[in-house]
Amino acid sequence: MDYEAVIGLETHVQLKTKSKMWCGCANEFGAPPNSNVCPVCLGLPGVLPVANEEGLCKTVLAGLLLNCEIARYAKFDRKNYFYPDVPKNYQVTQYDQPSTRSGHMDFEFQGGLTRVRITRAHLEEDVGKNNHFDRHSGVDFNRAGVPLLEIVSEPDITSPDMAYEYLNALKDILVYGGVSDCDMEKGMVRCDVNVSVRPKGETKLGAKIEIKNLNSFSGARRALEYEIPRQIATLKSGGQLSQETRRWDDDAGVTELMRSKEDAHDYRYFPEPDLMPFAPDDAWLAAVQRRVVELPLARKQRFMRDYQLPALDAQTFVADVALGDYFSGIAPGAKNPKAIANWIINNLRAKLAESHTALADIKFKPAAIVELVALVDSGKISSKIAQEVFAEMFASGAAPATIVEQKGWAQVSDTGAIEKFCDDAIAANPKSAADFKTGNVNALNFLKGQVMKASKGKANPALVGEILERKLTA
Repeated sequence: MDYEAVIGLETHVQLKTKSKMWCGCANEFGAPPNSNVCPVCLGLPGVLPVANEEGLCKTVLAGLLLNCEIARYAKFDRKNYFYPDVPKNYQVTQYDQPSTRSGHMDFEFQGGLTRVRITRAHLEEDVGKNNHFDRHSGVDFNRAGVPLLEIVSEPDITSPDMAYEYLNALKDILVYGGVSDCDMEKGMVRCDVNVSVRPKGETKLGAKIEIKNLNSFSGARRALEYEIPRQIATLKSGGQLSQETRRWDDDAGVTELMRSKEDAHDYRYFPEPDLMPFAPDDAWLAAVQRRVVELPLARKQRFMRDYQLPALDAQTFVADVALGDYFSGIAPGAKNPKAIANWIINNLRAKLAESHTALADIKFKPAAIVELVALVDSGKISSKIAQEVFAEMFASGAAPATIVEQKGWAQVSDTGAIEKFCDDAIAANPKSAADFKTGNVNALNFLKGQVMKASKGKANPALVGEILERKLTA
């Protein structure tokens, strides 16, 4: 019997805010342990939380980016459980009436587009961090109370690779939208995996097993690559699977049983009595809507559609937003946007890195690249000379046409002058000329190189090739 995997993901993302969700303590990474804490985030008696509006904004913004329905009435709840890193012995979250629900996300996978539905993206607070040492453990509560968005997918994922691509696409969306920095090294993104297996063709889900302790996307993929065969082997050997929570041991490469899986009633959810329900009005939602940006996939598709860029070039402009914006500023209306993209990706980017220069500090005007491409396309300068022109315009900021005129770099297209260069090259290299006549095509390229060298790169390469071939085949 063949089995298939059914996978859902719960992704926890720290929101990009200056302060925590319910108090004014700083939301920052790397501060000394327990230095960004106060009576509110420590859950001391008598304190009252106050909601961080930016946290609410970015929750709704994330929902819009993920095509979710935005609730006009949402409330907060207490999720009760006891653990050392939970200072209040409960976590403020959204249970039955979250801020967003019923969305979807499209992303590239295996050469096409695929869609994973989003069950909900709800706001809650992060907890502290347990630190384990040789002979004792400590808890740092700096992270406790930081706004956390939990994005829950439907079980639409079918393989470890698909889960990996989903997580990366989700991260790109949240970073693009300014919702989170998603720095995994700082613990800003964590995920839990829910996975079950069932005989192919069946619709009933198998026993759901949750895997925790996944601190990287590659770790999530590796955990699934281990867990799916483990479940299938258990069933094929006549065993049974039950709902449970397992942890991922990244060093050993195995999942281990932690506990039987809790149900909602185990957490004794009830409405948070210290926080009013959240009921955004039209004006507030419109303000958040104005913060929606073009997402990575749409950006890539636009570059490919509007400028006929290959997928790799378009992806480069997606990955480097500033460089993509620079291209977008000069490409509209240009006759050869592909050539402009080549100069930006291959030449401008290299010069910026080499000189440690920011895009904003470039000396030449963006339109200069369009002018440079036009000079090459019109035959006024060769591609080789264009490299020299670009280096000069990057250093001085002068316009390409001005540089070509001042340096005398205009391409020679005078037939008589080029014929003289060709005759000299043939006379000086009789063996190469003879080799071409016997069918060695590479010999012609050598002779072209000699002509270009003699003309100091000014001769029109296409005309050089044409004249040489005519003379050698006469």
